[in-house]
Amino acid sequence: MAAAVSARSLKQPSVIPGFGLTLGFTLSYLGLIVLVPLGALVLQAGGVDADKFWNELVSPRTLAAFRVSFGTAIGAALVNGVFGLLVAWVLVRYRFAGRRLVDALIDLPFALPTAVAGIALTALYSHDGWIGQWLAVLGVKVAFTPLGILVALVFVGLPFVVRTVEPVLRDLDREMEEAAALLGASRRHIVARVILPPVLPALITGTTLAFARAVGEYGSVIFIAGNMPGISEILPLLIVIKLEQFDYDGAIVLATLMLVVSFALLLAINMLQAWTRRRQGG
Repeated sequence: MAAAVSARSLKQPSVIPGFGLTLGFTLSYLGLIVLVPLGALVLQAGGVDADKFWNELVSPRTLAAFRVSFGTAIGAALVNGVFGLLVAWVLVRYRFAGRRLVDALIDLPFALPTAVAGIALTALYSHDGWIGQWLAVLGVKVAFTPLGILVALVFVGLPFVVRTVEPVLRDLDREMEEAAALLGASRRHIVARVILPPVLPALITGTTLAFARAVGEYGSVIFIAGNMPGISEILPLLIVIKLEQFDYDGAIVLATLMLVVSFALLLAINMLQAWTRRRQGG
């Protein structure tokens, strides 16, 4: 009897109509759009001569571009993680004049062409720009330095953190905060023990998205970076230079390097996020 009931339950249609069809479409779409191009890149990298592959990886110019790209991307993601959380908090918890305008400006990097953003930032932070001329008095140079790259990456990555954290902050139960305050908890204790734990997974996700966007950013960076080899040259630009020089093997090697390192970092961050959620659930 139990076997008949279980067999009958297995034959029942899924609650989600068309699950098999949509799942197959999803996997096929991801395979064609993501896996096939990346797999082709890896296969092409496997056909590169071993000496060429190694020499390209350990060349001083490649290592310098790698440090600039990933170093500034990590720095920009951390900055966005802190200030993105603050911006999301202000937009959710406070009502002030011009709030809708500020909320709309957050999404501007999504809609603005990256080249336009790069030109605008360069004009602002150059030695005679509106902001750069005042920083020059203090001896701070932004445009055409790695600091300029950091500024551009912070600009393009901020919306990812704000829009990821904002819904979680909006859904937080304020009664928990009020209860903690009534029990004598300090503001610092409320933030650390009541507010941050449920927000942390979303914050890690937003910071990860900001980092992923920053690593591959090109348009907004090349104008403000100065593109000086060994100083402010990013890895995507070096790949473009290799292609312009018809050094296709070199471009494939550098692209594979970016793919492997980016995948490893994102995997580590996702594992950290999953561990954080399990710990909170436990």
